[in-house]
Amino acid sequence: MPLPAAKPLDGAMLFKHQCATCHTTNLSDPVRQGPSLYKVVGRSAGRADGFHYSDGFAKADFVWDDARLDAWLTNPQALIPGAVMAYRQAKPETRAAIIAYLKELN
Repeated sequence: MPLPAAKPLDGAMLFKHQCATCHTTNLSDPVRQGPSLYKVVGRSAGRADGFHYSDGFAKADFVWDDARLDAWLTNPQALIPGAVMAYRQAKPETRAAIIAYLKELN
């Protein structure tokens, strides 16, 4: 008997379970360990009102796009040395689903 088809990954649910401990998706919640990710796609790295970034982010000179978010979720310290985010996601399909969800917030 064949296995049922896998359901597509749900970026909002993945965010809730893997990211929401440290990040919000709106501007009305208090800042957590990480900045709000509302409208993060297209935002300059290290620039969110009300959040104090690490020294590594002070040197970041790029805008968050799909490729940078993918690199960040894969290995934050490789993208921004000195970054304090401990989360890493090895699965490309999970990263893609989370990034797709973040793009919906723009």
